[in-house]
Amino acid sequence: MEVILKEDVNKLGSRGDVVKVADGYGRNYLLPRKLAIEATKSNRAVIEQMKAAAVRRSAREKADAEALSSQVNNLSLTFQRRSGEHDQLFGSVTSADIAAEMEKKGFSVDRRKIQVHEPLKSLGEFTIPVKLHKEVTAHVRVVIEKEATEEEQ
Repeated sequence: MEVILKEDVNKLGSRGDVVKVADGYGRNYLLPRKLAIEATKSNRAVIEQMKAAAVRRSAREKADAEALSSQVNNLSLTFQRRSGEHDQLFGSVTSADIAAEMEKKGFSVDRRKIQVHEPLKSLGEFTIPVKLHKEVTAHVRVVIEKEATEEEQ
């Protein structure tokens, strides 16, 4: 049985691929879960239209991401945090903190796109990648400074 995949399926193929599968696998798994449709002439034409629309949408999203990237690359965020000995923070700066600070500056970026692999737990300057599109990555400068305590004032 030949089917056209509507979604990426592990070890089978990606969206839009025409694949040959066992009849039972197609009828009992792929079709009921709406992961694929039968490969008829009319369905092939529909899939071609969907692919063309996806290419246009992806190109538009990439252009928007590149425009945003040029603005975000110049962005510098400063955080004031309490710290102890050896410049270790009490707490940390996470991707959610960075996203909230970017929101205050007028940039709406989902925190999941900010690639902080481990929360920042020390004072200093960091360069954090922000994946705006699968092909566009911007870099934000994050500066963590020691918060002035009442004793130091």
